Amino acid sequence: MSDPIHHIHKRKRVHAKASLKKKYQPYPHPKAFVSMMDHAVYGVSILAPIAGSTQAIKIWVEQTAAGVSLTMFAFSVIANIFLLTYGVIHKAIPIVIMYSLWFIVNTSIVAGILMYG
Repeated sequence: MSDPIHHIHKRKRVHAKASLKKKYQPYPHPKAFVSMMDHAVYGVSILAPIAGSTQAIKIWVEQTAAGVSLTMFAFSVIANIFLLTYGVIHKAIPIVIMYSLWFIVNTSIVAGILMYG
């Protein structure tokens, strides 16, 4: 279980055991859509925080946080810590990547709000 992608390996092992096939999905999944989603989640986990970073860039470049809610982004930082911890515990790489990046983005937004708000 020290392998960072043990969930995928668990699915591979389950695929080999006939008694467990009903409980778990095989990997790679035989359905093209599910297999595509297994791979696309890595791209989305990087692209979504990059898209969200435009708010942080705007705050820091314009040096104003007018109309940006401190409560919302502070809660987002707390939620990011919780979800990042979940990803680390379960060794789910896409979750760890995404919420690490979201934590950086949301923390920079909160810092910008506190400085310029």
